Amino acid sequence: MRATVFLDTNILLYAISTAREEISKKRIARELLAREDWGLSVQVLQEFYVNATRATPRPAMSHADAVAAIRAFLRRPLAASDALLLLAALELKDRYRLSYWDAAIVAAANALEAATLYSEDLNDNQVYGSVTVRNPFT
Repeated sequence: MRATVFLDTNILLYAISTAREEISKKRIARELLAREDWGLSVQVLQEFYVNATRATPRPAMSHADAVAAIRAFLRRPLAASDALLLLAALELKDRYRLSYWDAAIVAAANALEAATLYSEDLNDNQVYGSVTVRNPFT
């Protein structure tokens, strides 16, 4: 499957945030999720689950609610974590001096042919091959 844009984990997490200081980020994240053209990766879903159910100070979601959200997200275009993605991430890591996990996100966006990667974890407007990072919160 293809997607025009790729959403990083922080977008999903802001969408469920209950922190007052993140109200504007929550609104923006929900606007992105309301679009029809986005995809994500297995890695993003794994990170979402771990962070959404983390016990400190209290979980944003219960296990059951997080699983239900993930099932809904699985209807979107999804980049699988497989050997090809691993090798692509390793190449991107070396080429752009990224952490492995950031390189895997860029590789997943590329695998879905997404031209835009929404994330606050990478440099805004940075271009990695055919993928451009956009920080929607700036």
